[in-house]
Amino acid sequence: MLKKTLALVSLGLFIVLGSHPAMAQFGQMRGTVINEDGTPFVGAEVHIDREDIRGHYELKTDKDGKFFHAGLPLGRYTVSVVMSNGQKFSIGNIQTRMQEPAQVDINLQQERMRAEAAAAGVQIEGELSQEQIEAIEKLSAERAEQIKQRQELAGRFEEAMTAMAAKDYDMAIPAFEAAAEVDPTQHVIFAQLGEAFSGKAATASNSAEKKEWYDKAAASYEKSLTLKPEDPSYHNNFALALANVGKITEAQAELEKAAELDPANGGRYYFNLGAVLINTGNVDAAIDAFRKATESDSNFADAFYQLGITLTGQATVDNATGTVVPAPGTVEALQRYLELAPDGPNAAAAKSLIDTMSGDVTTSIDLSND
Repeated sequence: MLKKTLALVSLGLFIVLGSHPAMAQFGQMRGTVINEDGTPFVGAEVHIDREDIRGHYELKTDKDGKFFHAGLPLGRYTVSVVMSNGQKFSIGNIQTRMQEPAQVDINLQQERMRAEAAAAGVQIEGELSQEQIEAIEKLSAERAEQIKQRQELAGRFEEAMTAMAAKDYDMAIPAFEAAAEVDPTQHVIFAQLGEAFSGKAATASNSAEKKEWYDKAAASYEKSLTLKPEDPSYHNNFALALANVGKITEAQAELEKAAELDPANGGRYYFNLGAVLINTGNVDAAIDAFRKATESDSNFADAFYQLGITLTGQATVDNATGTVVPAPGTVEALQRYLELAPDGPNAAAAKSLIDTMSGDVTTSIDLSND
């Protein structure tokens, strides 16, 4: 009986012990956080988030940039550090263990260096040496300076273009000049500066001032051409500035170069030259320019009209008959204009000139003594 009783007691004890819940198992985590400048990150906000089930813990680093957390349930975690800019840097798949603390070291300087190197097209694996860090910091500083220059350049250029739209050349010129100082390799800046100088010249009150501004315009266009010599519009604008300071031969050469580079628009370039030559009193040269414009573009109505108009000044009068003798090609040019633009703005004037060229000029002298 005694043995049977003991067996029952033992069984009862086993049942009681087996009914207690299993003890939770905990691990620890420690680490160091290095700030982006390479110094210990004091007071860094560290977030520890469990990956397999819900769980979030927070703590801050001490004066040495270190942190320690005991009593973390065993599991897999992501550790994040809130950086000075408010963004988080995270490391995941960190497993806590009972035997010893999980070590999590975060070096934000190394990560920043890798990110900046990657932005420059350089991929770096593993720990960076001090020499590599210094090289990347130098590269980063250069890139930051370039970004600063681009931003300043964009600001200056936008300011200048706004002034140009308002025809405020006094505001546009210094803004373009400031942009050119920021980056003297941008051909478009010098081209636009030339436009501003030309605009200023058009508003000048006397010929001396006009020449001064057109000289500056020519110099700016020439600079744009040294940077982009294949641009026909730069040759065209350079030519107009040259023509306005009396450098006709040079202007013609530039217009011919523009037409060579852009034959589809050759008529426009010669037409522009003809217009400038008329304004500077070079009628014969203007006739040649307008004729080249019509030869380059046989459908350029305005070029035919301007050629005809300019040729009318070369008409003579037959003293014997009193009839007008038009210069060769005058009537043909005006007729071609009417063919291309029968309802154009100059159609009535063209018809009137043709009638005049086809009629008689009657002259009389009043000999009465009234």
